Amino acid sequence: MATPLPADRLLAALRAEGVTVVEHPGWRSHNRNHTGAWGPVTGVMIHHTVSSGTASSVEMCFNGYEGLPGPLCHGVIAKDGTVHLVANGRANHAGGGDPSVLQAVITETYGARPPAPREHQGSHNAVDGNSRFYGFECINLGNGTDPWPAAQLDAIERVSAALCRAHGWGAKSVIGHLEWSDWKSDPKGFGMPTLRQRVQTRLSKAPAKPAPGSGKPAAPRLQPFPGTSFFRTETSSPVITAMGRRLVAEGCAAYTVGPGPRWSEADRLSYAKWQRKLGFRGSDADGIPGAASWSALKVPYTK
Repeated sequence: MATPLPADRLLAALRAEGVTVVEHPGWRSHNRNHTGAWGPVTGVMIHHTVSSGTASSVEMCFNGYEGLPGPLCHGVIAKDGTVHLVANGRANHAGGGDPSVLQAVITETYGARPPAPREHQGSHNAVDGNSRFYGFECINLGNGTDPWPAAQLDAIERVSAALCRAHGWGAKSVIGHLEWSDWKSDPKGFGMPTLRQRVQTRLSKAPAKPAPGSGKPAAPRLQPFPGTSFFRTETSSPVITAMGRRLVAEGCAAYTVGPGPRWSEADRLSYAKWQRKLGFRGSDADGIPGAASWSALKVPYTK
């Protein structure tokens, strides 16, 4: 058991493990600590969202929904492997679960799987998992056929390893929601024993570091601002796709399909969300990129 990581240390642990992190506004103080204990923590719990789309899934996990107020996890792991932090503290993600599973996680004494859970939220012997586990929701429909991209699985592995490394835990401190509660089936589509094997392999090695004498890693090359006129015509360019992907990662997407290479009304609406997120208002948030907002978006260079 361990004291929960404060926000700065949580963020540092994830980045040290090579996780691409997006900080949702307000995540550092967003929690449900007023409803119960947060800590001591014993492990990491993995879920699926039963949703699609990064922006809408992140908003749902931040705010919650009728009958279950947010935050619903600590971070949302998108299909592209980006991790969106939405909470720091107690979150509504685990609910009640089996005390024998909790003990097995604390001692890390089980085999391939923890003991089968026989408790759930509201059952007689259930224990509060919201106080004991970090929770990460992974964007997936949870139907067993929605794919799990390699980038997403890699991010789940890295997130799990980051927290285990920070607390001195082994991979058996990482469980799925279905291993905690007999009411749950998530995550569906990959096996937790395989994930734990991957996490343990990662923990057996030190986090990747720059080669001696190389100094800090080179900053990624960014796309120069192409000028406002670029976005006022029937533009079709891979730059638009790269921009759209960054808007999705920042939780500012208004796409139903895409993003794609042709400048569209969905791009404009998405970019307007980004401008408002930066604090622009009125005509300065009309969805047409300007030099300042473009620089802040950090669009990767595209030939």
